[in-house]
Amino acid sequence: MGFSASEVGAYQFEGQDIAWMLDHRAEHRGEHTFLIWEPKDGADRSWTYAAFAEETRKVAAGLHARGVGVGDKVLIHAENCPEAVFAWYACARLGAVAVTTNIRSVAAEVEYFITQTGCVGALTQPQYAETVATAGPNLAWIVVTEDNSGVPAEAGQLDHGMDSFDTLLGDPSTVPTRPADPLLPAGILFTSGTTSKPKAVVHTHGNMLWAAKVNPTNIEMGPDDVYLASLPFFHVNTQSWAIWTTFGCGGTVVLQPKFSASRFWDVIAKHSVTHISLIPFVIKAAFDQGIPESHTVKVGVFGLIMPVLDMMMNMRVLAAYGMTELVTHCIHSSPYESYPDLAMGKVSPGYEYLIVNQDTGAICGEGEQGELWIRGIRGISVFLEYYGNAEATEAFFNEDGWCQTGDIVELLADGNIKYCDRDKDALKVGGENVSARQVEDTIRAVPGLADIAVVAQKHEMLDMVPVAFIIKGDPNADEAELTEQILTTCKENLADFKVPRAVYFTDEFPTAELGKVSKKELRDLADSYIGTGG
Repeated sequence: MGFSASEVGAYQFEGQDIAWMLDHRAEHRGEHTFLIWEPKDGADRSWTYAAFAEETRKVAAGLHARGVGVGDKVLIHAENCPEAVFAWYACARLGAVAVTTNIRSVAAEVEYFITQTGCVGALTQPQYAETVATAGPNLAWIVVTEDNSGVPAEAGQLDHGMDSFDTLLGDPSTVPTRPADPLLPAGILFTSGTTSKPKAVVHTHGNMLWAAKVNPTNIEMGPDDVYLASLPFFHVNTQSWAIWTTFGCGGTVVLQPKFSASRFWDVIAKHSVTHISLIPFVIKAAFDQGIPESHTVKVGVFGLIMPVLDMMMNMRVLAAYGMTELVTHCIHSSPYESYPDLAMGKVSPGYEYLIVNQDTGAICGEGEQGELWIRGIRGISVFLEYYGNAEATEAFFNEDGWCQTGDIVELLADGNIKYCDRDKDALKVGGENVSARQVEDTIRAVPGLADIAVVAQKHEMLDMVPVAFIIKGDPNADEAELTEQILTTCKENLADFKVPRAVYFTDEFPTAELGKVSKKELRDLADSYIGTGG
């Protein structure tokens, strides 16, 4: 009798799910602080593992009273805040699915998130209540927090007429029980790729349990350690790399509304933070504030091996590669091995990798570049599916179960891996994924354009930003007017980080093989315009 890899993987977590993890920690580590809320202003608050488990039961009771059950989707559209975290885990208790979405999205994008996943209700904040109400007129209910992540609501923001978050606090004894199912969906995160619309990545209870099991070892985190989570809760970094790691070792997580350069080292000192996630703008801000002679951070999780960064920041910088679909650090460095500068580490236990030549389909040898393929177990060590998008799911997983990441890497000596480029038509803007095609499709609504190409332009703080190259339908058309129309259309339909920072006009696009637009040449051209006005 044959069993699928997912069946076997799920069996390793038999009798366990996220609710089990909450209650297990509450029973065996109940008095230890799990969550510390560090708002922008005002006093911090904290919850032990026992108190956190109880809060999630209360919110689960309130959701159950509103009819939320197994498989139902609940939108969480909010800046980092305790209510969002309570609601996410409350949904998991019920077998419902929390859909966390980017707060910088405009109403048109939020409407897509709601309709694509079929959300039945929503949790949001006063600052986003109007956006959610506009985007989801058919939602059965919307509850709104009292403030905006600790900041009092502005005048008019409380006139939304919707129920308060407190109405979700019910009797914990009314929460129904259900059998643990590791393959049951628990959360949805939206990620941009080559497609016009973001894809809904489904994470399961098994994904959380897997991350909790392997993450602490990957980044050397223990029960007395503290992880600072200041990146958005609607990204895998905070959900998995920070919070699921913390659950796995029984440690503590400090949650901020968002990253704060001015408070970075102060918050670290206040809570004796030991672990942080490093991305380029965090590193720059840390240096701008000045590195303290002594600090408590032991580990910074970054994408590359950079010994000079270890010395400059006075911490161990561990390399870790992943993406929303891959749940956690499927490639990482080990403190017991040595690596060449700018390498990525080696494949993590529980995963397999290949580097594949995109032209020939052959496995790459040393010194060759190709697409990185990762194979894990669907619903356990890699995501389950793109919700409502079988075509995209089938395109990501090939027939042998390999995840075709779209990232171009090079095989170095001794099995080391070097990151080279993204094959996918995607940009990374200050940590946010942006689909160039989505921006291009939005611009196509503007009349009078013969062709459009959106590429990345280098940026000191954000690493890169989108810019648009345009071929006019009418050579005599006014470029200033077209630029205004393009930017207005983008601002009305796209989150601000997706809006092009510049519009450049050209008579033709450079081409590569098979007549395709050479976006590499356009990127080089865009970079040459920096500081010149184009």
